[in-house]
Amino acid sequence: MSKTFKTSLQYNLCSSVMANALMPMLVYGSEKGIEIAKCNEAKYRLGPELEICGYGCADHFYESDTLLHSFQVLRKLLESPITQDIICDVGMPIMHRNVRYNCRVLFLNRKILLIRPKMVMANHGNYREMRWFSPWNHLRKIEEYFLPRIILEVTGQETVPFGDCVLSTRDTCIGSEICAELWNPRSPHINMGLDGVEIFTNSSASHHELRKADQRVSLIKSATTKSGGIYLYANQRGCDGDRVYYDGCAMVAINGDIVAQGAQFSLNDVEVITATVDLEDVRSYRGELCQPHMESEPKPCQRVKVDFSLSNEDDIYLPTHQPITWHFHTPEEEISLGPACWLWDYLRRSGQAGFLLPLSGGVDSSSTACIVHSMCVLLCQAIEDNNSQVLNDVRRVVGDDSYCPRNPRELCRRIFTTCYMASENSSEDTCSRAKDLSNQIGSTHMNINIDLAVKGILGIFSVVTGTWPQFRANGGSHRENLALQNIQARVRMVLAYLFAQLSLWVRGKPGGLLVLGSANVDESLTGYFTKYDCSSADINPIGGISKTDLKSFLHYCVEHFQLTALRGILAAPPTAELEPLTDGQVSQTDEADMGMTYSELSLIGKLRKISKCGPFSMFCKLIHMWKGTFSPTEVAQKVKHFFRMYAVNRHKMTTVTPSYHAESYSPDDNRFDLRPFLYDTRWTWQFRCIDSQVSQMAPNAPKK
Repeated sequence: MSKTFKTSLQYNLCSSVMANALMPMLVYGSEKGIEIAKCNEAKYRLGPELEICGYGCADHFYESDTLLHSFQVLRKLLESPITQDIICDVGMPIMHRNVRYNCRVLFLNRKILLIRPKMVMANHGNYREMRWFSPWNHLRKIEEYFLPRIILEVTGQETVPFGDCVLSTRDTCIGSEICAELWNPRSPHINMGLDGVEIFTNSSASHHELRKADQRVSLIKSATTKSGGIYLYANQRGCDGDRVYYDGCAMVAINGDIVAQGAQFSLNDVEVITATVDLEDVRSYRGELCQPHMESEPKPCQRVKVDFSLSNEDDIYLPTHQPITWHFHTPEEEISLGPACWLWDYLRRSGQAGFLLPLSGGVDSSSTACIVHSMCVLLCQAIEDNNSQVLNDVRRVVGDDSYCPRNPRELCRRIFTTCYMASENSSEDTCSRAKDLSNQIGSTHMNINIDLAVKGILGIFSVVTGTWPQFRANGGSHRENLALQNIQARVRMVLAYLFAQLSLWVRGKPGGLLVLGSANVDESLTGYFTKYDCSSADINPIGGISKTDLKSFLHYCVEHFQLTALRGILAAPPTAELEPLTDGQVSQTDEADMGMTYSELSLIGKLRKISKCGPFSMFCKLIHMWKGTFSPTEVAQKVKHFFRMYAVNRHKMTTVTPSYHAESYSPDDNRFDLRPFLYDTRWTWQFRCIDSQVSQMAPNAPKK
């Protein structure tokens, strides 16, 4: 007889507990998800990692308040009638014997069944879990955990099992994994499966990166393909007050097939997916493929028994979910959706009334503008779908309790201001491109001329020094030329913040605007921007995205949003427009200034960060990758040029605008890419090794 059961997975809006005011929202999110799961007749509800307090508390995990508030929320959940008759699996930090652990707490009918601490910490890239938590290193061992008084009063339990254990119900066995444990070469599900565990759960706080979802799905399918089983995956979704966006993708898999898929990007605060699966399918699968291996498992799991069944006697009448094909977003769709959701979370939690963007008419600032437009499209769609929370948030942002947007362009006009900041070095082409794009997306647009401010600053310098610097085109030195470019860029930053603070005041509306930046990941890598220029903003939605991907994204926007003004922007050469025009035309281009193309820079960035290459090993790889395109001498010149620029400009990353993390080779200095910001720019030993290798590869050198 088949034994089917329903399970539910929940997304929560990321929100870190650091004050009592956030607790009602967190209780609501968990309770609402459990209520939806019960309405769908689910018997097991799985939530994301550290859902009670929020994953991004960072050093607030050190505070006793965070632990206290987490237990207060847990008590509310235990007391709630909504959580009765369903196994609830929630995440929170717990201190055991004065050591903090990242834990899963499983409870049923006002009783805690077990506490399972995380055994493999995420401690690379954006993650620093070892800073706040310790891993549980005691394989297959459990201890007694003494419950605090606040929980004892509800459950009547003095102690509960704490450690590496699984939950054994009347009809099956359930084992937990937590986020990074799935990605580990010794994932717990391997040994648990060999010991007869049939259901694996994974509560995650996994952030979005372009093209990453495929890895996640492949790992989960692989986990149940090898030894069978049911895999439940729940993930955080949203901005947790930092540079990353957690991108959902909840799923249910059985025996290597995905049978339920949740959304990757959404504005919903709570979302639940439910699936019905048959335990007998697991047993049949394992009986043929895995039985000899399962008999020899040497270390049995510690089982905690519970008198509860996930299946019912009449479950034979329940239709099970069938395999589906996972829908993956294209990178262009990911750029359109992920940063847009991140911007909305940031805006509604910041208390500001919208965004201001210096719109130059180039690819980067146009990409930022298109992401804001995409955000407005998502908001209007959510309101059309009767999402009352989104509508209330929109009304709060615009300061109008009766407002309801008619369309994305009209909403964009209310919350998005763009400005073209012209100088004597700006062309008519970029000005018209910026205006055309602003008209199509609907932003409130301004034309601002900065020449008066630039001349005023130079006038002060002239009065003090008795000199007036000149551009290189007018006979000036390199230092003069660079200083004059930087003045323009920094004036734009000052004016951007002035207009962000006072634009709504002029219109008689409350609030201020968040300034958006638009420097891409490749420019950050080489430092091809002015420190404290208009790339210095409140947040930057494209700071983790490559120029190549941004161009593809704009092509997508032309077709998907019918933003035809982007065609002219894409056809124009990237330029900073900080040097004098030649016969009214732009003479300065980004790639000429950088000494390499954006595609070359993107490859170098991946070798530096992902492949962990220094100058010499990068040269050794590129002479093969660029064979037929560049000679070894030319490759050496490009590698040296990059590392000189990188060394000279690395200090800029210490002040770079907080950016949406989307690329695995991001140079973000805050957490992801930890390196010195003061280098010896000569790289003497490394460059000498490169030169030696080039000399050996010369045509007259003896062949090895």
